[in-house]
Amino acid sequence: MSNHKEPLCTIDVEEFCSVLELKILYCEKRDFDLFDAGINRPGLQLHGYYEYFDESRIQMIGKVEMSYLMSLDPRLREKRIEDFFAKDFPCFVVCWDLPQADIFVKYAKKYHRIVFKSKEKTNSLIYRLVDYIDAKTAPKTSIHGVLVEVHGVGVVIMGASGIGKSETALELVKLGNSFIADDVVNITRRHGNMLMGEAPEMLRYYMEVRGIGIIDVRMLYGAQSVKSAVPIEMVIRLENWNEHSPYDRLGLDEETTDILGVDVPLVTIPVSGGRNLAAIIETAAINNRMKEEGVRSAQIFVDNIAKHNEAVARKRKQNK
Repeated sequence: MSNHKEPLCTIDVEEFCSVLELKILYCEKRDFDLFDAGINRPGLQLHGYYEYFDESRIQMIGKVEMSYLMSLDPRLREKRIEDFFAKDFPCFVVCWDLPQADIFVKYAKKYHRIVFKSKEKTNSLIYRLVDYIDAKTAPKTSIHGVLVEVHGVGVVIMGASGIGKSETALELVKLGNSFIADDVVNITRRHGNMLMGEAPEMLRYYMEVRGIGIIDVRMLYGAQSVKSAVPIEMVIRLENWNEHSPYDRLGLDEETTDILGVDVPLVTIPVSGGRNLAAIIETAAINNRMKEEGVRSAQIFVDNIAKHNEAVARKRKQNK
């Protein structure tokens, strides 16, 4: 493993064991650096083949690898294990709660390696470990706004302070939608282009309503009114009504905003007295979901008008 590379992240051993339900067989450190997000099952390496071996990855073995090792002559087995533990890998995990796992401790001590043991099946643990590493290494940012889930669509409501973001979110909750975050939205880019949004731990389930103060949405409206995190699929920008702004009347213009390199649909809603913002945002969310399914109401409307005008023009031409 090259020490000249910047680590993807630093893994806390205690947290790592707690989240993945691992037992420590040997560890001298409180944390370790991860330089590669991949996971390697070292079958070929335990057979003595190290060409193209990426020692920067977490190493994991199960029944197949252990069965092979136990089939070897004891002296050859010792050599293969020592050769492997001489490599500078981040950590070594033995799955299936295999009773022979202690054979690795001798060389873990000699070469200062970390060895864990899991009761879980190898493939099952790999999936969980990949998800854990993805969460740890994913790009992150925070934005000012309110996050709600509206009819299954994760919506960030943005706008100037005092424009009514929290009050609108509260009205959406009363309509049966879910509240996630107020004021600060933490965003993580996961699994390629998925943006997961959540509240900072200290602010979770709390909302500031001007004139009332801080309220606990979960306590007031029940557990069904909140969620801890949702994928972000849309941004609503509230702005004060400006009669000179060229607001899109048909909905043909499709704006996006960049969040962590992902283009997210953006809808600007002008705010004025008497407008039901909650109802408008519900409509925008449902319309966005319909667009994802290929149904574009505005375009269908314009196409129908064009067809009607063409039909009228043909009829006039025929009547001349």
